[in-house]
Amino acid sequence: MAKNTIFLWYDKDAEAAARFYAETFPDSAVGAIQRAPNDYPSGKAGDVLTVEFTVAGVACLGLNGGPAFKHSEAFSFQIATDDQDETDRYWNAIVGNGGQENACGWCKDKWGISWQITPRVLTEALAAGGDEAKRAFDAMMTMKKIDVAAIKAARRG
Repeated sequence: MAKNTIFLWYDKDAEAAARFYAETFPDSAVGAIQRAPNDYPSGKAGDVLTVEFTVAGVACLGLNGGPAFKHSEAFSFQIATDDQDETDRYWNAIVGNGGQENACGWCKDKWGISWQITPRVLTEALAAGGDEAKRAFDAMMTMKKIDVAAIKAARRG
């Protein structure tokens, strides 16, 4: 296990979530799965308790902790994309698997985890500052999934 690991609380589907992430994002995998040695408030002995996994190279640990805590947009994974095809692929995988769209490149998977699918062209435009950043920002504010061509057009003015 990595020295610093993102810990995610799931109701009961940590393994399914980890497998979905591993199938969807490069440099992602499912690692060790620990089973509960005894019954506990949200499960029984032998149920999957924790799942080690990586998402795009980031170490994570999922806990099947029950319904006590819910995810919020205060935490999200941000996935940088190189083009519209990559943006579409990740967005469609998350939204098409029971997730939901949100604004400005954000979406939520069916387990409640928030994702920012962010084309590099947007990040670069915002980093440029000035009028270019303002135009790209204004364009982004009208979008759900980021439209790379529209951001490029906004950058040009």
